Amino acid sequence: MKKAILLLFLISISTVNAQKYELGKVSIEELKEKVCPIDTSAVAAVLFSVGKTHFEYSGDSGFSIITEINTKIKIYKKEGYEYANKSIKYYLGSRGNEVVDISKAATYNILDGKIEKSKLKSDGEFDEKVNKFWSRKKITLPNVKEGSIIEYSILIKSPYFSNFPDWSFQTDIPVMYSEYATYIPEYYIYNTHFKGHLTPLITNNGKSRSIDYTYTEDVVPGFGQSMPKRVSSTLNFQESIVKYTLEKIPALKDESFVNNIDNYTASVSHEISGTRFPNSPYKNFATDWETVTKQIYDNEDFGSELNKSGYFEKDIDALLNGITSTEERIATIFNYVKSKMNWDEYYGFTCINGVKKAYQDKKGNVAEINLMLTAMLRYTGVNANPILVSTRNNGISLFPSQSAYNYVISGIEVENNVILMDATNKFSLPDVLPTRDLNWIGRIIRKNGSSALIDLMPKKNALDVINIMASIKNDGEVTGKVRDQYFDYNAFLFRDNYGSLSKESLLEKKEKRYTGLEVSEYDVQNLNDLSKPIIENYSFINNNVVEIIGDKIYFSPFLHFSMTENPFKQEKREYPVDFVFPRQDKFNISITIPDGYVVETLPQSAVVTMPDGLGNFKYNISNNGNQVQLLYVIDNNQAIIGAEYYETLKSYYKEVISKQTEKIVLKKI
Repeated sequence: MKKAILLLFLISISTVNAQKYELGKVSIEELKEKVCPIDTSAVAAVLFSVGKTHFEYSGDSGFSIITEINTKIKIYKKEGYEYANKSIKYYLGSRGNEVVDISKAATYNILDGKIEKSKLKSDGEFDEKVNKFWSRKKITLPNVKEGSIIEYSILIKSPYFSNFPDWSFQTDIPVMYSEYATYIPEYYIYNTHFKGHLTPLITNNGKSRSIDYTYTEDVVPGFGQSMPKRVSSTLNFQESIVKYTLEKIPALKDESFVNNIDNYTASVSHEISGTRFPNSPYKNFATDWETVTKQIYDNEDFGSELNKSGYFEKDIDALLNGITSTEERIATIFNYVKSKMNWDEYYGFTCINGVKKAYQDKKGNVAEINLMLTAMLRYTGVNANPILVSTRNNGISLFPSQSAYNYVISGIEVENNVILMDATNKFSLPDVLPTRDLNWIGRIIRKNGSSALIDLMPKKNALDVINIMASIKNDGEVTGKVRDQYFDYNAFLFRDNYGSLSKESLLEKKEKRYTGLEVSEYDVQNLNDLSKPIIENYSFINNNVVEIIGDKIYFSPFLHFSMTENPFKQEKREYPVDFVFPRQDKFNISITIPDGYVVETLPQSAVVTMPDGLGNFKYNISNNGNQVQLLYVIDNNQAIIGAEYYETLKSYYKEVISKQTEKIVLKKI
């Protein structure tokens, strides 16, 4: 009797656990929940995300990869409404397209004390063509409110065994439960790779599996068969089952100065290593970077396009007529391609329409523009080669594969240096690439077939030199003039972000950025002369940077430029700080104090240095009569600072802010 009761109890527990992560099971208690149990600040949370990837077999087309995902999300605040939108990218290939199907999509709310279910309607689901290789299926769930629970089921079918999906346990909102299982036939061998600092619980299992299928038997001539014959058969094989689970997963916050948060998200990915089919030899797919780069170079949409030159030779000959120096030839060709070509905003290291058509149309994708640039440089005798890049939004690959790269630039090898160029952006310069390219390392592919790693990160500090001359009136109003000079990457970003704006729009942005600032006589110099720094000149009035208490005046000498908030707020950080490029900010500030006042308190001059040459600032202040002079220089000497320095960096910026907000005190005489 006791055994029967125990068995019944275990069956009951098993049933509860099996149903716990099913769709369609929503309770009043869940809908009434006001905050996430593991993060009360969360705008939404994933209650569960359960997925599995398995293989189906067809006698006519072979194996397909099937991925099924069931997800349930709780919305706590209005800021969480965006999680009612879901987007799934899928591949369009020569051997057939991947297929995405979304079902069981619904929103749950409480209405008059009862659970109301709103199903996804046809107008909330649509397909979007990304390019000829990719499409995207999107849904927007209806009737989403604070307190809603949403859910959906996704099925992805792929004929490409190398397109094994990645699984992310972690997101930018908390995840209460994440489970992923893989069911892999003995014929396929995958290497498993993990990212992030969280380790899932892993269970391994296996079983025998049988699949009944039919196929078309070949007709043998002369044997009287006039129609193809369908034959039934059974496939028997061993299946490896691996389950990964994680619970109560904290949100991975996309804090300031992060490259690509996906690089650090707890996830698992699978790399095809080989196949072992009956009556066939083992086929090895494991590779190295040299093999990958050779495969890319041998691709007719890469190497063949790079080697074409007939479409531009006459134009380049005329363009370079009379130019003898190598440096001038390089600059002339680079500027010619930038000015002639227009980027269609398609990434990729292979051409879509080809370099010749792109040249004729004056428009092309990344590969067409930068392979064209490389070919032109080679034509004039310059040692130029393409450099494969994974952009910042593409992340960093864990293993060698062609999908590791999604971009290509041009590089010129001179002595022990490589000059980097990307002609897709009108404002780029040699060694000043669009910031999307600045993702650690790339790989150069040379004519002789060799390849090598290339450091893409800028080495020189980009300068921002700010000169301020200001006067403080007795009523606290500050008037003055600013001359701000942007060099290198600072100048590139200014041109790229603001180059198309009118002076009126730029003036308005400046006033919005600094509370209480009124700008006049605004002027920008050298917007189109890339050889010179951007120079901003303007006059200003500000009534928001001085505080008068009794007969004393308090103000920071940085005026509206003072940094008041530490950008690093996390208790600890598991991923690097990415400043994109090293930089130096230099302030020369001169402030005239009002008549009838003298300096009572002046901040102390200071020098603060981070370890290992990562950065430092120098604060040198003085008072001479009615003038206060400040020279302040802050250097961030590395683009990327490891997580092990996070506490040091956080403390350093605390001191930076303390000095920038420290007050000068004036008293009446």
